[in-house]
Amino acid sequence: MKASYKKLWRILVDREMSKADLHKATGLSSSTMTKLRRNDDVSMEALRKICIALDVNIGDIVEFIRE
Repeated sequence: MKASYKKLWRILVDREMSKADLHKATGLSSSTMTKLRRNDDVSMEALRKICIALDVNIGDIVEFIRE
């Protein structure tokens, strides 16, 4: 199964936030941001930081899709 962060990007659009804004709000590394853009796996800690910054649950930002 592969992670998809489409839900995360939709939230950012709805809130008129850029990926750079998310980067600043979470303190995530540039490499983690790149992984998110590529739908690669990221750590639970990274997902937790995003959830806290956006005040959402993990299911609101990521879903798993069968390959």
